[in-house]
Amino acid sequence: MSVFTPLQRDELEDFLAPYGLGRLRSFEGIAAGSENSNFFVSLEQGEYVLTLIERGPSEDLPFFIELLELLHRHGLPVPYALRTDRGEALRTLAEKPAMLQPRLPGKHVASPNAHHCAEVGRLLARLHLATREQVIERRSDRGLDWMQEEGPSLAMTLPEDQLPLLRDGLAEIAELKPKILALPRANLHADLFRDNVLFEGSHLTGVIDFYNACSGPMLYDIAITVNDWCSHPNGELDEDRSEALLAGYSSLRHFTPAEAELWRPMLRVACVRFWLSRLIAAQKFAGQPVLVKDPEEFRRLLGGRQHCRSALPFAF
Repeated sequence: MSVFTPLQRDELEDFLAPYGLGRLRSFEGIAAGSENSNFFVSLEQGEYVLTLIERGPSEDLPFFIELLELLHRHGLPVPYALRTDRGEALRTLAEKPAMLQPRLPGKHVASPNAHHCAEVGRLLARLHLATREQVIERRSDRGLDWMQEEGPSLAMTLPEDQLPLLRDGLAEIAELKPKILALPRANLHADLFRDNVLFEGSHLTGVIDFYNACSGPMLYDIAITVNDWCSHPNGELDEDRSEALLAGYSSLRHFTPAEAELWRPMLRVACVRFWLSRLIAAQKFAGQPVLVKDPEEFRRLLGGRQHCRSALPFAF
């Protein structure tokens, strides 16, 4: 179970009291988390999620609170931080920064179809449109510079037959970096995988886990999303699902010619990012009872993106 910091009932009850949401009925750790400790919390007045922030500088936390409040005001189904009777959104529990948020309805979709992907595309466009005119700046701690810094040392831990794929990916990032940074910007979710989106039937009901959110090129966010939602197990892109996601997105925000030019390279950049982060997690938590996602998945995806034919809908 991916709960890095276990909690005792009495300390949790003390933490929850200032929210005025009634007595604690039950709580349980959420096994799906890979970076923070998350708990389902049942109180007399409803169901909630408690997050203990395990990674990243604490000075970034006001950014997440502000971003989620902004998205909530724009009508997006996001888990904004609740405030205590003293107006506090960010507090401390078990010596970790902690936030309490409403628990959103719905379940994750393990095997999405084209309709699911179109819904996700529209949701991502709404997120970008809500923030592109008032971007809340936060540099990603796993952005292009991080990839170039961490990549060479991680490459040396790979089997020899995998080295060319990663080295070529890092070289492409170095070459295209100025063009990537010049693309249209907004705030990004930057981790919009299937396990961070909730559906009830065919209706998208929630987007969670914004702790990789940052400011940056909107195209990068789209590439991260397409890679997870629209891929076959062998790493090849599913054209029907990817076309549905991109069409859903472009129905609300048109792509630019510069984005169209960098689309296929951006799919590869997004693969490199998660291949590297998963390699680090696999090394750090080897042998520990923590959910570690398979780095091999993104090696396959990066291989499958070398010759993919995906194209953006008509760019203006």
